Order: sequence, then structure tokens, then C-alpha cells
Amino acid sequence: RRYVAGGRCQSAARLEGKVVIITGANTGIGKETARDLAQRGKVIIACRDIAKAEAAASEIRAETGNQQVIVKKLDLADTKSIREFAENFLAEEKKLHVLINNAGVMLCPYSKTADGFEMHLGVNHLGHFLLTFLLLECLKQSAPSRIVNVSSLAHHGGRIRFHDLQGEKSYNRGLAYCHSKLANVLFTRELARRLQGKFPRQVGFTANALHPGSVSSELVRHSFVMSWLWKIFSFFLKSPCEGAQTSIYCAVAEELESVTGQYFSDCQPAYVSPRGRDDETAKKLWSVSCELLGIQWD
Repeated sequence: RRYVAGGRCQSAARLEGKVVIITGANTGIGKETARDLAQRGKVIIACRDIAKAEAAASEIRAETGNQQVIVKKLDLADTKSIREFAENFLAEEKKLHVLINNAGVMLCPYSKTADGFEMHLGVNHLGHFLLTFLLLECLKQSAPSRIVNVSSLAHHGGRIRFHDLQGEKSYNRGLAYCHSKLANVLFTRELARRLQGKFPRQVGFTANALHPGSVSSELVRHSFVMSWLWKIFSFFLKSPCEGAQTSIYCAVAEELESVTGQYFSDCQPAYVSPRGRDDETAKKLWSVSCELLGIQWD
């Protein structure tokens, strides 16, 4: 069990006076990340299902004694909802110090978001791409600040298929998930490169990605086979609390204050696939993502 559990975040860093947004924090590793960070500072839980999010927030408030655990509506499958969330946040808050892009979908049957994007691409990549874009100026003004993108070891199986980005010619839901997780790694890499060109290292404005591990969670709910396997091999899976450790580490660890563009697993640097280190693909994906979302992000 100790081997399966992996690394733990040892940082006792406090976040008094700081603001954290975590997407998809009503369950799984997102909820456990929120539970930990709520012991350090103000946490905004951004979720599609408000009822589940309020239940999670109420539990965390009772456990931590922190009343600054706030629920906000955010549906990453709808760019209108993303823009409304960002607009409301910026009207209410002056600062944002940590953005954890945690929410995701996995193994969905072929379906599309409200804007016509394939679901894995739309939620896991484009939704968080747009959210980060809309909150970037606030993050800049709040530096030192951090962007944390929850990717996966599955990025090793991904490819950015520009000729069929939406999976309309051929679709495999397992591969679609892998492709979206590779997009998370490439987005992080290109974002860090662009930020480094504008901010000196000492400012501490960083973007990193991570693999949480194989975690017992609701993420496999769309696959009967995976749900069955997850139950059989549950002893070899991380608990949500164990799976949240690298997210927490990337959000608060003092030694990462000037580390950017990296990929972590078990609270330490991890190997990135060759496709995840392809700068030309990262630049092209950035450009295509902007085009799909109708934004200009130079």
C-alpha cells in the first residue's frame, strides 16, 4: 500500500490572504485537493453540479473550520458558462494566486459540448484553455501565482491529430482521453514558454502539469469494464487523498516557486513522452485552440 500511495506533499505553506480556484472539486482528487488547501486559505470550488459542490463545500467547511470555501457554477462543456464564471469571479475578487485545472471527463461515448467540440477535447483541453485565458491577467497581477494542469500518464498514448481533432472521421473513447491529456501537457509547455518570455524567474508566475496516479474515483463511470476492473484491483489504486498529493505539491511547495513548464508525478519530476516535448506541435495546438475558441492570445 505504501508503494501504491506514492509521494506525499510535505509542505506546510500557508495561503492566508490568497485565493485558489479548483475546477471539478466536488468529488475525487479535486475534492481532496480542496480539503487540503482549505486548511491553508480561501478556496473556490468551480463545478457544473452545484448541489454536489455545495455538499462537498459544506463538508470541507465543517472539517476545516474555514468558511471561505465558496461554490461557483462552471460548466467546462459550455464556453458561455466559462465566460460567465470568469466575469463573475473578476467582479468579486481582486486577486487569484492558484488556478488548478482539475476537472475532466474520461471514456465518454462520442458526444459534443454546447459549442460542438468533441467532449474530451472540449472539456479537458479547450475548456481549461479558455478559462486560463480569461483569468490570466488576474493571475499576472497577483504574482507570485501558479497554474496547475492535471494531466495523466495516459498522455503517452496520445497524439494531436490535427486532420481529425474532433474525432469525426474515427473515434475511440480511450484514445480520445489520451489525446486530451497530451493536449494538457503541450498547453502547459507552451504557456510556460510564453510566460517566461515576459516574466523574470524571480516573479514566480509558473505553469506546471502533473499525473495524479491511478486513482479510485468516479472518472471511469462511463465504462462498465473499467469500473469493474477498478473494483477488482482497488487495492492497487490510490485513494483520492493520495491522488491529490501532487496537485497540492504543485500548488504550494516552496521549492517550485520558480519551476515552470514541468511535469510531475508522486511529487517529483516525471518523464514526458516525446510527443509531449514537441514544441512545434505545442505552438500549432495553441494556434488551433485560439481559432476554435475565437480568441486572440499572443
